[in-house]
Amino acid sequence: MFLAVTVVLTPRISLLDGFSVHLGEGAGGGPVDNLPRGVQRLVAHVCLAGRPPRASIAGHLWPDVPEEHAHGSLRSALWRLHRVAPGLLHASGSVLTLAAGVRVDVQDLGDWARRVGDPTCCLADVDVPGLGLRGELLPGWYDDWVLLERERLRQLRMHALEEVAARLAAAGRYGDALQAAYAAVHAEPLRESAHRTVVRVHLAEGNAAEALRAYEQFRVVLADELGVQPSQHMTRLVAGLHPAPRPAGGSWPRARGLSVTAAS
Repeated sequence: MFLAVTVVLTPRISLLDGFSVHLGEGAGGGPVDNLPRGVQRLVAHVCLAGRPPRASIAGHLWPDVPEEHAHGSLRSALWRLHRVAPGLLHASGSVLTLAAGVRVDVQDLGDWARRVGDPTCCLADVDVPGLGLRGELLPGWYDDWVLLERERLRQLRMHALEEVAARLAAAGRYGDALQAAYAAVHAEPLRESAHRTVVRVHLAEGNAAEALRAYEQFRVVLADELGVQPSQHMTRLVAGLHPAPRPAGGSWPRARGLSVTAAS
């Protein structure tokens, strides 16, 4: 006796670090390659806009052509998408949405950021996201609707990384906190609030020397790149730290490195 096994495919759409569609594993699944650019833009716009009406989609994606032509292009893009990924989008009246169960990395990023901002969520649910959620939205795309959403997601990710670093440090998970803080620094090397987070984590762990070193590194980079000094918010963090006095008539041996003490 043979039992029929139903394989449920979970389509995934990636917009971070580039566009891709994957229809899941098993028969009929796998990556969808060589989608025309117009079809990619249609799928991406629906992912980012939620429940856009057809007229809005046509106007955003084909703004420089007559309305009738724009709607014709939309119908053509929907037909092409249905040939290679049937059921990926759902039409309800004049509105287009993603089909139920389709996963989108941008939505995963938003869900993670919301958990980070919810103090009732346990830390196991807000750990630092993987590299897949740290990429730029649709790099190389310059549509106005992409540029606005790209900046929104950048700010969302940066604030969430700083917030999760603070929560991890408060829980005594200093190594994980530094990973989150340095992920923010790597993404935006001139963002002072990210560097302040690094300094705060070092101070919370009792590593005054590391905190002062992180401050000095940022101060030098800021001066070299922008010709300005860190803000008072930053300098106040290390105001109670100072290098130990040098021995009379000389300097510390190189092997000893930097020594700092807390001001009383």
